[in-house]
Amino acid sequence: MRTAILFTLALAACGDGLAPPALDAGVDALTDATSPDAAPAPWPFALPAGFPSPRLPPDARLTVELAELGRYLFYDVNLSGNRTQACASCHRQAQAFSDGLTTPTGSTGDRLRRNAMSLTNAAYNPAQTWANPQATTLERQALIPILGKHPVELGVAGREEEILTRFVTDAAYPTRFAAAFPDEPAPITWPNIVRALAAFERRLISGGSRVDRFRAGDADALTESERRGQAMFFSETLECHHCHGGFNFTIAVDHVNVAEQRAQYFNTGLYNVDGAGAYPAADQGLWEFTFVDTDRGRFRPPTLRNVAVTAPYMHDGSVATLEEVLAIYERGGRLITSGPNAGDGRTNPNKSPFVGGFTLTPEQRVDLLAYLRALTDDDFLNDPTLRDPFAAP
Repeated sequence: MRTAILFTLALAACGDGLAPPALDAGVDALTDATSPDAAPAPWPFALPAGFPSPRLPPDARLTVELAELGRYLFYDVNLSGNRTQACASCHRQAQAFSDGLTTPTGSTGDRLRRNAMSLTNAAYNPAQTWANPQATTLERQALIPILGKHPVELGVAGREEEILTRFVTDAAYPTRFAAAFPDEPAPITWPNIVRALAAFERRLISGGSRVDRFRAGDADALTESERRGQAMFFSETLECHHCHGGFNFTIAVDHVNVAEQRAQYFNTGLYNVDGAGAYPAADQGLWEFTFVDTDRGRFRPPTLRNVAVTAPYMHDGSVATLEEVLAIYERGGRLITSGPNAGDGRTNPNKSPFVGGFTLTPEQRVDLLAYLRALTDDDFLNDPTLRDPFAAP
């Protein structure tokens, strides 16, 4: 089974490993031989009003049974080498499938360098993770925590057969795998585990906030303060919508109604440690893949849906509150006055022109923050069909 997976990846960091060219070979071994010209299957789950169907990779499929198998695997600590963590350990439903920590700790105690990104509407991402343009599908992203060694997340590498045996000998998993892969005589394989995890993550679609109800015509869904905040959010003075616009509140979005999109990445002036645009050496963002100097500190803008419950913020979790995030954008970049990362992000030469700074009154800050908090989708955060199936009712 291990040879069918081509586990030859040298990956690193929280969901954003530095992947060599072998990544493509590894993913090819995880896919079905479906023609790229094949018509996509209908999306099998209800979508929020006005939401387009996400684009499925040509070699992926999505069924109710496959996603339900993925839900069990997502929450199962048996997927980690030492049985201490699951995918859900870093992606908790109540926090919009983030974890509330600055950066997570892997199953073996290794500290990861990046904040656990929310999985809200991950099915619409043209690339996964903070700054890995190679992780173009959820299947590819799933390989990173499974196989990563520097640091270890799930600690699977070297224990693949042992972990598969756990599922083969489990009382319930053979039936679940058979339902998800009815045409396979021996469906409990690592490629199928990856497919199932990706299928469940494609179910994590949120579009039921009060902002959505207001957009759908419910004039009472937003308060006057939130409406004022909305007007500011979409103004050319603040320019928030240039990076966080559209139905998913990020311009890094892909779906079946548009030509296939590439992810976009931005430098928001969070650091400027040498006065010439450098970010901390431990994390240079997109530059780690392109080695283009202007890509230092560029990261994919996440969706702002459920942003009020996904603190702390930024790629490294270094900003604790929404109030602090707003202060950085209001200033036009973060000022760090002392320590190894000291510098003025406002003067970072690689900073996006949309982070130019602005001035708000105290009342306007309250209004804008109120609008951002109105993007919380309580139904999504409490959806029983997305919940941990092993937890007590």
